[in-house]
Amino acid sequence: MNKKILITGSVLGLTAIALGAFGAHGLKALISVESQQTFETGVRYQMYHALFLLFVGSYSALNIKSKQIIFYLTVFGVLFFSGSIYGLATNELSGFDFKTIGFVTPIGGLMLIIAWAILLIKFLKINTDKS
Repeated sequence: MNKKILITGSVLGLTAIALGAFGAHGLKALISVESQQTFETGVRYQMYHALFLLFVGSYSALNIKSKQIIFYLTVFGVLFFSGSIYGLATNELSGFDFKTIGFVTPIGGLMLIIAWAILLIKFLKINTDKS
């Protein structure tokens, strides 16, 4: 599981850098400044959670079940949150109206919050778990 988490974190980081460069250079002439800033928000949160997964995958005090839950919440949270933001920011370039699926953005954000909350709870239990 650790390898899977670390690979996924690396892939999310790699794609965040590529998307950030694309947003800063490739989209500059195609979308508004406000949409560029929105796109950048998606990139930033994707990178934060790439680093988060790298930490989770390398942190030995977390049990495998906690890592799995955090992993899936983070992956789907990034897909829903950042993915929908990418779609919404580039909505004017697409034939699909991403506003119709904009409701997944807060669901993705909630999943990311829950992943962090689980990690916090595990940290708070360290003294009582003999870890």
